[in-house]
Parts: sequence; structure tokens; C-alpha cells
Amino acid sequence: MHPTAQHGTQEPLPHGLAQAIRGTAGDIATLLRGVDDTSVAVPDSQWTLGEAAAHLAQANELMADVAAGRERPYGDGTPQSLAAANAQALATFEERRAQPLASMIQEQAAAFLDAVHRGASDENAAHPPLVTPLGSMNRHVFASYLLTHMLGHGYDLARALKRPHMIDRERVELCMPFFLSVMPRVADPTAIADLAARYSIRLRGGPAFGVSLADGAVVVTPTPLKRADCTILLEPVTFLLIALGRRNPWRAMAQGHILAWGRKPWLAPRFPTLFTAP
Repeated sequence: MHPTAQHGTQEPLPHGLAQAIRGTAGDIATLLRGVDDTSVAVPDSQWTLGEAAAHLAQANELMADVAAGRERPYGDGTPQSLAAANAQALATFEERRAQPLASMIQEQAAAFLDAVHRGASDENAAHPPLVTPLGSMNRHVFASYLLTHMLGHGYDLARALKRPHMIDRERVELCMPFFLSVMPRVADPTAIADLAARYSIRLRGGPAFGVSLADGAVVVTPTPLKRADCTILLEPVTFLLIALGRRNPWRAMAQGHILAWGRKPWLAPRFPTLFTAP
């Protein structure tokens, strides 16, 4: 994160994050513009293209409101409650045309960044944590959440349209604050109940972090563990897609996009099953 700026105010966001949010919203809008038929199915999803785009537009609006300090209750953070909230929101929002949704996605991403900038520029604000659909977060982590969410659904839209997606190494690295913050919250209680393990996760050419599991609890550290049972090395885009439930980890491992070593390398295939995709 950037150091404190002059006059006691903080830089709005870590370097590159605002640009990545604007760029991703623009890339998604470019995908959508010119699409006439939004009833096409999104692969591996129950949504159509129009429904996925509508969800993105609604989500960006919700996150912009939360960044501005407005309360927007949206489930209780569990996958079931978020799915129910998504379904309810879509049922009351009829727009499915590509052009209006493209504009809304961009406009609400810009509104989010404006709200974050205003908050960071307010020297007198107390800056309490924001209450998001996945728990309390500061503005930097919440912006990382917004980027992650757009990349996941942007990938879905690109697949539906058979177009290149917008995920790259730089954007994945900007998603890491969100993942490190949310992993304990999205751990599967049943999967981790009897597991004691220490993982180091490394993104090829990028950041690394540690995950310790014991007594049904998950502790995430922003640096790799020195005495890990299992070290997992992943290509960054592969990490993001697996973390968001968009790619099969077994297939990625067979294709050489995941390597594992350590005292207990057999723990590697188990790691993705310990968490529910946010």
C-alpha cells in the first residue's frame, strides 16, 4: 500500500488498482457492446449472458453504495444466502439488454472509485470498516473484492461469447488482498474439521502466502511459511480461476500449471476443496 500522503490523507488505493478496476469494467463493456442476443447460455452456469451482465451491473451498484457509506444488506456471507440474494435481486431487475448493462457496469465502477477517493480525501472521517456481502473490509480490500468479482464474471461473459478474457498476472496480483482477507471466511467447516496442515502458496513470478489449518481454524499469512507441509506453485491466472471455481484443479495439475512439493505433497489436491468459491 502507498504511504500516507500529504496533510494526513491516505492514497485512495494501492498502485494500479483503480486503473485495473476501470480497465476491467471497460473490457467487460467492450465484450457486451454490439451483442444483440443476450439469451445465450453462460458455460457451467445457470445464467444467460443477460442475467450475468445484469448481476454484474447490480453488484457494481451495490459496491459503489457500500463504498459511499450506505448500508446495503445482502445475505449473511454464506454461499447459499448470497445465491438467494442474487436470485432475488435479478428477479426485481428486468434489464437484460447488452448496451444499457455495459454502460451501467462502467458507470458504477467509476462511482465506486469516486466514493473511495472521497473517503480517502476526507481528513475528518473516522473510516470505519465497510460492511460488505463477505464481511467487514477496509476500502483497499473492498476494491480488491470488486476487481475480483468483475474478473470472475467477465471471464464467464468472454467464454459465453467465445472471446478472449481480460485476466492477466497484474490483475490477479491486485486481487490478492481480497483473497487473503476472505479465505478464513469461505473455508468449508466440514472439510477443515480434522485437518492439521501448513501450506505455502506461491504464484509463479508473483506473491506468496501461507495458510495454516488446525482445530477447525484457518490462519492466513501474507508471507509463505518456513516449515510448510506442502508448497504449491501455480500460474497466476490458473490460481484465480481455481479460487473462483472456474477451473478444474485436477486438469490444471495434469497440464503442468500446478506443481507441489514438501514433506506432504499429497496435500496439494486437497487444498482447493477446503474452500467455497467466493
